[in-house]
Amino acid sequence: MADDAQGATTPVLPPERRTAGQEHVPGNVLVSIGALLLGMLLAALDQTIVSTALPTIVSDLGGLEHLSWVVTAYMLAATAATPLWGKLGDQYGRKRLFQAAIVIFLIGSALCGLAQNMPELIGFRALQGLGGGGLMVLSMAIVGDLVPPRDRGRYQGLFGAVFGATSVLGPLLGGLFTEHLSWRWVFYINLPVGAVALVVIATVLRLPPKRTRHVIDYLGTFLIASVATCLVLVASLGGTTWDWGSPQIIGLAVLGAVLTVVFVMVERRAAEPVLPLKLFRIRTFTLSAVISFIVGFAMFGAMTFLPTFLQVVHGISPTMSGVHMLPMVIGLLLASTASGQIVSRTGRWKVFPIAGTGVTALGLLLLAHLDEHSSTTEMSGFFFVFGLGLGLVMQVLVLIVQNAVGYEDLGVATSGATFFRSIGASFGVAVFGSVFSNRLADQLTDAFRGVRLPSGVSADSLAADPRGIQSLPSSLRPDVLHAYASAITDVFLYAAPVAVVGFVLAWFLREDRLRASVTTPDVTETLASNPVERTSYDEVCRALSVLGSREGRREIYRTITERAGYDLRPATSWLLLRIKRYGSVEPAVLAERGPVPLTVIIEAARQVEERHLATRAGLDLSLTPQGEEVAERLSRAREDSLAQLLGDWWGPDRPTDLVQLVKELNGELCGSEREQPYDGGPAQRFA
Repeated sequence: MADDAQGATTPVLPPERRTAGQEHVPGNVLVSIGALLLGMLLAALDQTIVSTALPTIVSDLGGLEHLSWVVTAYMLAATAATPLWGKLGDQYGRKRLFQAAIVIFLIGSALCGLAQNMPELIGFRALQGLGGGGLMVLSMAIVGDLVPPRDRGRYQGLFGAVFGATSVLGPLLGGLFTEHLSWRWVFYINLPVGAVALVVIATVLRLPPKRTRHVIDYLGTFLIASVATCLVLVASLGGTTWDWGSPQIIGLAVLGAVLTVVFVMVERRAAEPVLPLKLFRIRTFTLSAVISFIVGFAMFGAMTFLPTFLQVVHGISPTMSGVHMLPMVIGLLLASTASGQIVSRTGRWKVFPIAGTGVTALGLLLLAHLDEHSSTTEMSGFFFVFGLGLGLVMQVLVLIVQNAVGYEDLGVATSGATFFRSIGASFGVAVFGSVFSNRLADQLTDAFRGVRLPSGVSADSLAADPRGIQSLPSSLRPDVLHAYASAITDVFLYAAPVAVVGFVLAWFLREDRLRASVTTPDVTETLASNPVERTSYDEVCRALSVLGSREGRREIYRTITERAGYDLRPATSWLLLRIKRYGSVEPAVLAERGPVPLTVIIEAARQVEERHLATRAGLDLSLTPQGEEVAERLSRAREDSLAQLLGDWWGPDRPTDLVQLVKELNGELCGSEREQPYDGGPAQRFA
């Protein structure tokens, strides 16, 4: 028998059967979803499109030692702003906040394109990141306002697809714009796309006037952003701009420590803390947070400096450097998808963080062996291994955190895991940048010792602008290219022990039994460089919507029939729930519009009539009083099966929003995803 999960269209409910939230859905939901996807596209693209343009940006604006901050400024701002955007959207309305996020992002993009020096670009990237954080959070939250719980998994899957696409397209587009237009178009391209999204959102999007009051933890948000900034400044400026023992670096380190203590004190008293400290009493969460930090450290550090290696050392064009990065992205996506699916099917997950951190460490060691003579095949293979390691661990870290916490902390624990990866990414890019700058200065000084250089050329000038390599005599170029290659690959060598620490910590994770309601996370939670804030309700809704559609096979109708205590055919139970939902149905039209063959429906119709569960009025079947009772018990059995998936969250003190979600999903899942409901009228035909 065909099942509920085979359908791909969203049912359009008759007015009398819509929930309050659905009454406000605009006539063309897809247009609104499309505008949200454009907003998400902007934020996702700016995480990856800049990497292949960085060498050219540095050559144009100077300041190679500040290269990492072009990436770090965006990540830090987006990460710090994420919890604020989510709660402000709840409190003041998401549409208005989403429009504000687009405007801030577009202003930041325009200013980035106009930047005349590195400090300006870094400041404007931070402004862009503030808007980008809002685009990420609010676009996902608005989907929950637009579509019913059963369909959210499918629509949120579209956002995951956008992330997957931008991971591949970002480096390619960055290279194309840089090579054929200007690096400034990496930012200017956001303006027309954002303008379209802004117009569509303003004219089409209609959201229910739903508000949630929050006690927003402004001080906690400010403090955790300040602590992260101090750490990143110490990592990026220590040993380059200032000596490690200088008053500035010591002062930043002391300030970071003091702010950390203040943050802990504030969070203990906060009504709605940005990061509840009680989560750190859960060993699995704490270990996962540290491993997430390490994964972010390795992933974004490598993604920032590999294009520089390809373009400067191997002379590859910006566009082709994006192509050369594809094996890493493909390895990441393949391993991430496969590991998530395997864990969801088997319930066993511990092998993946162990294998993932181990393969990531191996990948970093392989990258450390690259030099100016490495072949394309060798580089592609090493990139693929590195991406494979990251992919094996990234999906699973979010999943095991969700499995370790109670319902009330599910949302904040999910965003907390990705928050630590974001901080790790910012820290990693800064540390990689500092190591690279120091090693490059030393390598160039050694290369030019005792060598007479052309006028205007020095180790400092070549470190600031790699284009100067082209003006060197052919006899000097190999040494300079080797200096660049060694400086970049040393970065990977120093990062490998950090990945090994993650590998060791992964062995201490305790493999608790996987909850039935914990499913593979969205790609947005896996690939996003900043956390996507969602509530506990949102997370359970996503999980149950996926399970609800996945379980809609013949077996579920056999199961709920047995649970209800009847000996009906599974198809008969399916038919009774359809009649209950629509009042009356015509079997031939059910077969025409739905996924179940006519012969199966006819057998089911014969049984409901033989058992006096339904009567005919012309061609239509309607429930008898006995049939109403049977259908009601079947519906309750379906509700019980959904509740059972929640496991220990469905305890005596279960929250009311969880109860309401199960009832709402049960009502929706009693109909087929493929069939379209009746629109009324004498013949009760399908709309």
